[in-house]
Amino acid sequence: MELHQLRYFSAVAETGSFSRAAEKCHVSQPSLSQQILKLESELGGRLFDRLGRSVRLTDLGEAFLPRARSVLHELSSAKNELTERLQSEAGPVVIGAIPTIAPYWLASRLATFSRKFPKVHLTIAEEITPVLLERLRAGSVDLAVLALPIRGHEFDAHPLFSERLFAALPKKHKLARRPSLQLADLRRDPFLFLRDGHCFRDTAVAACDRARLDPRVVFESGHLSSLLAMVGAGMGVSLVPEMALDKSRPCRFVRIADPQAERTIAAVVLRGRTLNRGSRALLSHLHASSPLAPA
Repeated sequence: MELHQLRYFSAVAETGSFSRAAEKCHVSQPSLSQQILKLESELGGRLFDRLGRSVRLTDLGEAFLPRARSVLHELSSAKNELTERLQSEAGPVVIGAIPTIAPYWLASRLATFSRKFPKVHLTIAEEITPVLLERLRAGSVDLAVLALPIRGHEFDAHPLFSERLFAALPKKHKLARRPSLQLADLRRDPFLFLRDGHCFRDTAVAACDRARLDPRVVFESGHLSSLLAMVGAGMGVSLVPEMALDKSRPCRFVRIADPQAERTIAAVVLRGRTLNRGSRALLSHLHASSPLAPA
């Protein structure tokens, strides 16, 4: 049984004529009549009585007509729904972000996106990089904002911007008033770091390695806000990304004089996955609002 046979059958039932049905369906009358005969053969009985120039539904045709119309209606509804989905940004989008990005650069961008695309239902997942990459693989996250590099050849990364690293120092630290410093200058200071698993910890450790500094870590946390609170209390020093600089904190931020002391932020998607219009709109929005966007 073919869908076009159901359409032809419904058209004949509606018009009461094979010729008018053929005209409505834009096919020749012999082709339409042949398909009706095939449908009747498959169903095991006549659907129409041919009465001269007119046709009339048989009892079998009367019973079959609402089923055929129901199938065609469901197909039309499904097609319209998919067309609307393809042409609209409406629908769910899940974006992932690491904790050193989500509350800083990303929050305001998502707010402006939601105002621009109110029919997109955003869900934000804040996790460390390995968890977000696994969720991208599983399809439970549509795109993720992460720091490069990432592990895995199955992802496409769209760089958004790069930012410098800063040392966070207690206000009374002897280097707090400097415009910049070398990490080696902090050799005697206790360090406060993010816990293992946070990609920014790897970035901070790499910067220390380049400075041939083996940091004495006295406190670890999963949140930059906790590190900055401890720095402000005089418990030690830390490294933070530029987006996390907060002048309301009781500490000083001094740029690290190392041109490699930076990180690159990117929007990451699973290679080969087809993004819906909402996800593509969000990716474009993040590009347009990033410092790397063309003027």
